[in-house]
Amino acid sequence: MPLAVGDKIPSVTVKRMTPLGPEDIDFAEFVGEGTSVLFSLPAAFSTTCHNNHLPGYIAYADKFAKLGVNRVACLSVNDHFVMSAWADQTGAMGTIDMIADGNAELAVAMKSEVDASGGGMGIRFARLAYIVKDGVVEDVFVETARGSTAQTGAENLIAAVEERHAA
Repeated sequence: MPLAVGDKIPSVTVKRMTPLGPEDIDFAEFVGEGTSVLFSLPAAFSTTCHNNHLPGYIAYADKFAKLGVNRVACLSVNDHFVMSAWADQTGAMGTIDMIADGNAELAVAMKSEVDASGGGMGIRFARLAYIVKDGVVEDVFVETARGSTAQTGAENLIAAVEERHAA
């Protein structure tokens, strides 16, 4: 089971991609203030992640910001070279915080890992999304159908943020 509503984001060092290269960050500190939308996915450049998941968040980045979201972060168990290349190729660099969790330490600490060893990929992030306020999980979205982004895609998260914003 992934982190639940009310859980704190764990303190794990990961790499955040920047135009100047990767920077080490403590993820709990990174999301410790303000509102964050986090989405995790199994693999950069894979079909669903590349074609369906990340593009929506890039397209809606401005709308998230207008709704008071301080950061949108993509979490993946890939090394920082892959995450940087993916950010550059898709135009995510500087728009979406691309987080490389190369050793799956954050995925495991967030209870958000999936064993993809059968496909030769080892431990990966499951396809999930979170709304986090001041380092505490406010909402969790779990993808239930393989290859789908209906629950964890940008459109669904925009609707959830709008609902919170209106309340």
